[in-house]
This record gives sequence, C-alpha cells and structure tokens, in this order.
Amino acid sequence: MRKIVLALALVLGVATVNAQVLKEDSFNQGQDTVRPDGWIRAGNVTFLLNQSAFSNWLAGGENNLAGNLAINYDFNYKKGDWTWDNKVLASYGLTKLKGQDTRKTDDRLEFNSLVGKKASGYWSYSFFANLRTQFTNGYDYGNDADTDFQTSGFFKPAYVTFGPGMLWKRSENLKVNLAPATSKMTLLTGEVFTYDKASATFVSSDDVETFGVDPGKSLRYELGFYVEGYYKFNLMQNVTAENILNLYSNYLEDPQNVDINYTLNLVMKINDYLSTNLIFQTIYDDNAFRGFQIREIFGLGVNFGF
Repeated sequence: MRKIVLALALVLGVATVNAQVLKEDSFNQGQDTVRPDGWIRAGNVTFLLNQSAFSNWLAGGENNLAGNLAINYDFNYKKGDWTWDNKVLASYGLTKLKGQDTRKTDDRLEFNSLVGKKASGYWSYSFFANLRTQFTNGYDYGNDADTDFQTSGFFKPAYVTFGPGMLWKRSENLKVNLAPATSKMTLLTGEVFTYDKASATFVSSDDVETFGVDPGKSLRYELGFYVEGYYKFNLMQNVTAENILNLYSNYLEDPQNVDINYTLNLVMKINDYLSTNLIFQTIYDDNAFRGFQIREIFGLGVNFGF
C-alpha cells in the first residue's frame, strides 16, 4: 500500500506543477515539425563534470574527479493514424578518489518503443516494448570494497517488458500508456553474487534467488498491469523538467507489491552548450531489493544536440 501511495503522490505532484505553471496552450508550443519522411529525430549528449582539489587545507578533504556521459535520443514516426515513438537513454560515469581505484558512479542502458494506431480523440491502440540493462560489471564496494565478486553486469540482469494497451497522447511531451496484459521477463545470463549479511559472505546466484530469478535459472516471467507516463515541461524560463514514471503490478505473484521506476531529468540552461543538470531516479522492485534504490547525479553539463 505504501508503494501505491508513493506512486500516486508522484503523479499528483506532476499534475499540480502543471496546474500552477502551465497555460492551456503550452502543450502545443515548441513542437518539432514532422519531416516529409514522417520522422522526427532529436537528441542530446551531456557531459557532467565534478572536481575537488585540496592542498594544505586544514579543514580536510580528498581530491576527487568525476565525470558522467549521458545520451537522450528520440526518433519518432508519424503518418496518418499511426505513430511510432522510440527513445534511447544511456549514461555512464566514473569517479577517482585519491588513494582508491577508479569506480563506477553510473551505468544505464534503456530502450523504449511505442507503436500507436489512432482510436478516438487523444486515444490510440498501442503496443510497447522496453529493455533495461547496464554496460559493465558492478561490484559491492560497501562490503570491504571487495571487487572479486561481481554483483551485476551486461544482461545481468536485463529486464524486457512488452504488451498491448491503450495510449493517451496529448502531445510529444505529455502521454500515458496503459497496458493491462504486459509480459515482463528478467534475464540473468551469467553468475553474479549478492552479499549475505547473516553470514557476512557473498553468495552465488546459482545458490540463492537473485533479482527474482530462481537459483541456477536464467529467466523469470511475469504477467501484469503496466502504466507508463511521460511529461516534459518548462518549469520556468530556461528550466526544463522531464518526468518518466513506470508502474507494474504482477498478477501472478503479490500483485499488491507495485514496482515503481521514476526518473526526473532537470536541465537549467545557461547557454546553448552549458547547463546545470540534475538527474534523480528511484526504483522499487522487491524482487531485486526490498527498499528504494536511489540514483542522483548533479553537475555542470556540456551539451551537444543532434
């Protein structure tokens, strides 16, 4: 119940901001023009940099350098009653602290595809597919900085979600897809380890359930109800907020435990190439971890549009 309340609060928060800062016709402002071939393509590459240096600084501090590279690319198609929206989200970050090896701070690869056939008004029949994984191996640095035990990796796990539904699309910047018969597959293509607090050791995915996948198995299948919402708007001049919310309830097991995946991309533009960027993501999936996973990145961004 607590997860459902949180999800509703996120949706309500977005709606409240909309009522306070947006005029009725603002959804139709700044729309990309459809090209003769039916495609709309737009993307952005952002490099975030954080750095601290100390010399004879009596208050203390550790020299550090961190960088994060992110890609957000859309390629959408529209012809007659048909639409096909595609989005690629990818990011990777590293940090280097004095006296420590280079460590990963961000690792994300996601592809979204949504096909729609107009039904009536803002509604369309739809079919969507989503893939989420990461680029490189992950390790649990919180337990004696032990890098001998890989805790995740490319397709370790990967989440593949797809299904038919109904799409409500007000504009490219505001849309909600409802898919009541959604298949979700969790793939685990090799051995990974999790830290067992009771024994204070790492245990293999061959021996214990990992990311919801049974010991020694490589696939977990779920069938449930999926909701995806996308909302991008100008919070104020030169400040853009992009919200992505995914909710999933598994009919086959504990349907009351709603999976939540919410991402906020806040861009505060300085000029055409520089901006201050905040990326906030929270995930609740009790098959992977019984609690909220939180990712937050903030820094000065160098942006290139394409």
